[in-house]
Amino acid sequence: MATTALHTTVLDTIGRRITSGDVPAGTSLTLESIGTEFGVSRTVAREVMRLLEWLGLVRSGRRVGIVVLGADEWNVLDARVIRWRLEGPGRDAQLRTLTELRHAVEPLAAAGAARNASDAARASLVETATRMRVLGEAGDLEEFLRLDIRMHELLLRESGNEMFGALAGVVAAVLSGRTHLGLMPASPVPEALDQHEAVARAVADADPEAAEAAMSSIVGEVRRALPADT
Repeated sequence: MATTALHTTVLDTIGRRITSGDVPAGTSLTLESIGTEFGVSRTVAREVMRLLEWLGLVRSGRRVGIVVLGADEWNVLDARVIRWRLEGPGRDAQLRTLTELRHAVEPLAAAGAARNASDAARASLVETATRMRVLGEAGDLEEFLRLDIRMHELLLRESGNEMFGALAGVVAAVLSGRTHLGLMPASPVPEALDQHEAVARAVADADPEAAEAAMSSIVGEVRRALPADT
């Protein structure tokens, strides 16, 4: 669903309030109160509510109005919901659950890519991993992040499993969140750079076992880097 800048501002604000628990499940919202608070038209308020309903954060009905839903109803794999939760007080728990998802999926996706990737994708992975080392050692985290996202998305989409491919946006949101929330070191650890190159080489060499092992090392390092109380 497309949104304008105005829609996005209102959507982000209300979305963060709900996912942080500031607006708890069971709370009733009205188009009138949203319009008054944000100075927007009823049409804009209605569109924001439709987006929130599509994301599973609220439910609307003629008899109950607009009611905030609990986390078990949220579309937790949507990039916006992930971003809001990473920006809230439950950030550490969100990182833990997302990292566990990555640990379950990405090694298998890397193995699948080693079996199924096109020649162009194999070459692109090697080139991307090589460039990531240069950027990582130089401390260029923004460009490193762009290529890191590209590499992980490519592995998921080339895995031969459309379910894995559908998670590309989730992984991109997690990688972006870790960087923009200051949870990445000033320069990526050498072991991570080594393992990204190892994944790329294994896929290029059509070696599923090596690709799976290298990706397990990457996501394993991420798990070990999480705060101990998550």
